[in-house]
Amino acid sequence: MTAGKVNARYLRMPHVESGMVVGLFGGSFNPPHEGHVLVADTAIQRLGLDQLWWMVTPGNPLKDHNNLAPLADRIAMSEKIAPNPRIKVTAFEQALGQSYTARTLETVRARNRDIHFVWIMGADNLKSFHRWQNWQKIARTFPIAVIDRPGSTLAYLSSRMARTFDYARIDEDDARRLAYHAAPAWTFIHGPRSSMSSTALRAVKPT
Repeated sequence: MTAGKVNARYLRMPHVESGMVVGLFGGSFNPPHEGHVLVADTAIQRLGLDQLWWMVTPGNPLKDHNNLAPLADRIAMSEKIAPNPRIKVTAFEQALGQSYTARTLETVRARNRDIHFVWIMGADNLKSFHRWQNWQKIARTFPIAVIDRPGSTLAYLSSRMARTFDYARIDEDDARRLAYHAAPAWTFIHGPRSSMSSTALRAVKPT
């Protein structure tokens, strides 16, 4: 793939209607794969989401950018792999000129006061969540749904985030009410898991 200009429509937050329940699923998606789609589809189903914003980030501050595909390419790949009409592929963080989740979520909340948001993350990210800038502020901005990933099922017990906010965890049977809880509030959702990872896919050499 070659680098291209990002279409302006991806640099705006997706259109929403008052009262909607919207999941925020951010990542480098370098490349996107079926594991990401499984997380998104599980979140839509279990949380009763009206939309899921598939937020393709300019780049994760905690990751090496040397192998990062151009943003336009990652958007195009995400559109192709995630056809669910409730999934809205967006790269509005590029227009904000920032990469840190805490600041992004502040901006999302300020511009969408009457929307019920939930931050979506794979359980593999939960283990290192405490390394994110202002991670406790993130947890206090929107409710969080952690979706099971291979090798990370026990992260909801052992991670620093889980221990710190143990008092705010709700049962996954009540996941459809999560968006209406005041943050901090979070749940761990078990379900089908995919072993695919972006790191493994990048390591595959073309034949």
